[in-house]
Amino acid sequence: MLAVGIGAAGAVALAVTNPSLEDYKQDAGNRLVKLATLELCEERGLPMLLRLWIKDCPDLVASQKEVIADLAGRFTTRWNLGVASVFSTRIGGQELLPGLRLPGLDVLTVGIGGRFLVLRTETDSGGVQ
Repeated sequence: MLAVGIGAAGAVALAVTNPSLEDYKQDAGNRLVKLATLELCEERGLPMLLRLWIKDCPDLVASQKEVIADLAGRFTTRWNLGVASVFSTRIGGQELLPGLRLPGLDVLTVGIGGRFLVLRTETDSGGVQ
């Protein structure tokens, strides 16, 4: 009987801490800012002309965190399992400027206990075509 009570209490605790889509958006925004900084701000990420014009690429990307988080939320599907949630995000591939497109990103994440565990990430190179 004690084991059943402990199991039920654990299930209730997980259900209460099951992350929402809003929680996921914030976490995804942080992760995508890091990824975008790596993809866009490295030597080959932006065309030479844009690199001359943009003085602090990492700061520029970080300043767009809320927009990036909102974008992640719009391209995410959530499956609520009660004690956990599965989030599937597919974003990118859109052309920003002629010859410059967003890198494609496909992420599968599990949210449980208020935390997120990325199960799979697939990216394409994006960048300059």
